[in-house]
Formats: sequence, structure tokens, C-alpha cells
Amino acid sequence: MAGFRSLARQVRDPRSDLALRRYSLRKCLERFAPYGHRATWDHLCVRHGIGPEDRSPDPARLMRALDELEAARAVWLGYETGFAERRRREKHDGLRRPGAFDDWHRRTWGGNGVARCEDPAVHPSRPLAEVLRRLISALESAPGTACPVCAGGDLRWLHEPWSGPVCTDCGIVVPQPVLTPAALARARDAGRRDLASAA
Repeated sequence: MAGFRSLARQVRDPRSDLALRRYSLRKCLERFAPYGHRATWDHLCVRHGIGPEDRSPDPARLMRALDELEAARAVWLGYETGFAERRRREKHDGLRRPGAFDDWHRRTWGGNGVARCEDPAVHPSRPLAEVLRRLISALESAPGTACPVCAGGDLRWLHEPWSGPVCTDCGIVVPQPVLTPAALARARDAGRRDLASAA
């Protein structure tokens, strides 16, 4: 099975068929898809003018989409390196079991769904790397009351209690550790009101 870098080389190969280069870009999303596979693909298509079903897209557009994906992956890999170093220090100090704060990290193994979007067609418009930087910065800061990606304050808890509230402005599932207990409670209440009005 090909890894991300091998697939990226196939996307860049000008001798390859355009359909294969497009297919290789889609396969890259099986290795790294910050919004989830479908939402990340939709994001790349919208930002770089690629038709979602176009089998022979403009090679320059494919390259720009790959560049954006690689830039975001570099941000994520930097975070992963820092996380691994922190866990080594914690283990050295006797803390063998990760804390509740690290639950989010365990669910986003490999960078898939780091900023999961509930609806594949609703996602942040900013570049992926910028979104990840904002999210990582929020994880490394004190909890706040708004979405760390777009600063939207309309958060609603729509699904499983372990996941997190959805930002109605940019569409991401906001990691619980970046929000204050009061903001989480407001999101739960807003989600309950939505469910009650739908019934």
C-alpha cells in the first residue's frame, strides 16, 4: 500500500495520465484528511477549481491542491512530534496513562478528522494549514468560549457526547479541550433545544 509521499509523487508526475494523478490525490486523503475524506476533498475542489467528478482536471490545479494538503500535513506532523516529545517527558516523570486532554488526540490518529466537518459541504474557507495552526494554538492555550478556527460563537452539540459541539459558522466539530465548561454547557443546551424543536 502506497504512503502519502509516494502518492504525492504520483500526483506530481507529468508523465502520468491525468485521471491517475487525480486518483492519487484522492488516495492521499486516505492518509491525511483533516476535515474527513469527503469534506477535505470538497474543500480542495472548491478552493482550487477542480470539478469533484472531473477525471481530467487541470494539472496546475491538482498541484495547488496537493501543495495545500502537504502544507497542512507538515503542520500536523510538527504537532505530532511535539506531542510525542511531551508524552516521553510525562512517562519519564511517571505519568504512564495520558490524561483526558489527550482523548482528542487519540481519536485523530494520523491526522484524519483533526477538524472533522459534520457536513462534507460545510467547511472552513481558509487554507488547511491555517485552520490546523489555529486549532493547535487553541489546544496549547487556555480554553475559550468560541470556535478556535473562525471565532464563531454558535456551537451546538448534535451527536455523541464524546465528540464535541459543531460550529454552525465553519462546520468543524470543535474539540472539547479548547472550550470552557460554560461554553460546552451552552453548546449542549443549544443542541437539546434543536432536538426538541425538531420533534
